[in-house]
Amino acid sequence: ALKKRPKTIHEVILPNSAQGLGDGPWDQVEGLARSQKIPVKQAAAQGPVKNPSVNSGRQSNHGATMTEPPSIELNKLLSLGQGYGTWLALDCLQDPQNVGAIFRTAAFFGVRGIIMTSERSVPITGTVMDVASGGCDQVPFAKVTNLKQALDEAKKQDIWVLGTSEHAKDSLFQLKKDRSWLIVVGNEEKGMRRLTQETCDQTVTIPCADGAWVTSLNVAAATAIAVSHLR
Repeated sequence: ALKKRPKTIHEVILPNSAQGLGDGPWDQVEGLARSQKIPVKQAAAQGPVKNPSVNSGRQSNHGATMTEPPSIELNKLLSLGQGYGTWLALDCLQDPQNVGAIFRTAAFFGVRGIIMTSERSVPITGTVMDVASGGCDQVPFAKVTNLKQALDEAKKQDIWVLGTSEHAKDSLFQLKKDRSWLIVVGNEEKGMRRLTQETCDQTVTIPCADGAWVTSLNVAAATAIAVSHLR
């Protein structure tokens, strides 16, 4: 964030020396912050900072206060990269831990972009950014009011839309990698909405082992498997 969007960072809070976190990485953080003229201070020895936007996913008293990364236009998102690629669409995900984990996975596997719904979805909170471990600053994302229209636009750009559902008949592992895919993952409880599912070119499942007692996956884990297979 310090390197890519310093203007969105309001303050950096360094760990107190008594916390024993080491100086190396934090020296770099301090140097980058000061070079960008971002206010820097040291955390109190005890107690969390009062601002809830600072590392809101953890009980720590160091980090930064910042606004969320800026989104980009959908058409720009869909035109990123050359050759076959992979995109993601999140249909009303509401758990910040899941969204953060998906951004981290997307950054690791080189996903070109993520489409998010602007309503009924978790925003890019401190928890999301914390769990993403830099993924929110590496993977571009677009926010749309109508996901169906966004998926239709992807089709116009020769990107195939792939829905994921534990109730689907086709297996993810039967898919070929001879095209670009936009993988759609649904809400943690309800899955994809009806119109979203009807817009998909194909819907697949991740088959479990024969006789397995656990027959479904967390959405973040399922997304990681799908992206890994299609990258």
